[in-house]
Amino acid sequence: MANRTTEDIIGELYDLIQDARAMPLAMDKCIVERDKVLDLLDEIIAQLPGELKQARTIVESRADLISQGKRERENIIRKAQEQAKELVSQEAICVEAKRLAEEIEKKANDRAAQIQKAGNAYMDESLRQTQELIAKTLEDIQAVREKFRTVTDNQARPAEIAE
Repeated sequence: MANRTTEDIIGELYDLIQDARAMPLAMDKCIVERDKVLDLLDEIIAQLPGELKQARTIVESRADLISQGKRERENIIRKAQEQAKELVSQEAICVEAKRLAEEIEKKANDRAAQIQKAGNAYMDESLRQTQELIAKTLEDIQAVREKFRTVTDNQARPAEIAE
């Protein structure tokens, strides 16, 4: 049972219900092993915190990526400023140094903006996928629980009728 994804468990739960014996005189109702269904639901619930942890890790990696981009930008700017100071000290190339420094600084800012934009896009997509997965898993659990309640209610009714 190790290394199964939430989708695998939900698939097994779906198969269990799909393959369950039909109730006499009620083809849309079935009999399932309660313990087996509850075990599968418990396993799904146990995996949800892992998926939430994965979403948090993605958020943290985005923050690290942005921080790295800022450090890279600062280093490039610092180097550009150092280069500019060295170039400025020589009168003959003073104008060229300023132009070059501005060009390097612009490239650094552009690169930092690209890194930040890529990081934001990556984070947004990762969070979207995680959100969809968690939403689908929750919907599947709710549907299975509703089917399970229906089966449980239907199992209780024949006993009530007999009384």
